[in-house]
Amino acid sequence: MRKGLMALVLLAFLFLALPLAKGEIQQVAAKVERDEVPILLYHRFAPDAADGMTVTTQVFASHLEYLAKNGFTIIPLRRLIDFYLRKVPGLPPKSVVIVTDDAHKSVYTDMLPLVRKYSIPVTLFIYPSAISNATYAMTWDELRALKKTGFFDFQSHTYWHPNFLKERKKLGPADFEKFMDTQLRKPLGKIEKELGTRPDMLAWPFGIFDDYLAGKAKEAGYIAAFTIERRRACSRDGLLKLPRFLLINADKGKRFENILAGKG
Repeated sequence: MRKGLMALVLLAFLFLALPLAKGEIQQVAAKVERDEVPILLYHRFAPDAADGMTVTTQVFASHLEYLAKNGFTIIPLRRLIDFYLRKVPGLPPKSVVIVTDDAHKSVYTDMLPLVRKYSIPVTLFIYPSAISNATYAMTWDELRALKKTGFFDFQSHTYWHPNFLKERKKLGPADFEKFMDTQLRKPLGKIEKELGTRPDMLAWPFGIFDDYLAGKAKEAGYIAAFTIERRRACSRDGLLKLPRFLLINADKGKRFENILAGKG
């Protein structure tokens, strides 16, 4: 009799505990989902996609429209990193980050009007050797104009966008060490001098990195660095090798939806 009563009590306890367990599982799932955030990387914009790195202004506009209509929140890259560093308690559901590499002029001419229209934060990774020098790149005055809008943050893409694998083969260990110091440290002072803000994040040129390079970046003062692996970022990646989706013009419609869902 007593054994039967105990069994009934145990079954009742398990029955009552099931909703709680289910709720806890849902909370854990939601936490994992919020930890995984797509970082969308663009390079240049134009009316027509003349090359593989150009996203047409129309396609970019469709991306922003889709995000706005489907409950996504575009957050600053800084907020994502602060979340991974546990400096802020959480992120909005369906968070997305938008960044660009290289500081192409089309960021100023084509991207900026849409950034204003949707009031979205954007992080620019720039390599200073091109600014006010290369015909495809913005000028420092144009970057200062972007800064005044309040929508843009500026980070490092090294000093002149080298291929570290090729440079390592060409240079001896001591010379490569000096080369790394120049590429990682020189942009910090130059960007701070021109724009009044000192970078602490780095986009790896061509997505090339390894443990040695990551260590050098940390020594130079970077708290986060980014690759071009096509998957959502999460805190488990490690802050010096966070992935980004490098977007091309074909990433539209269902393909864009899959990227946001982590299926890209």
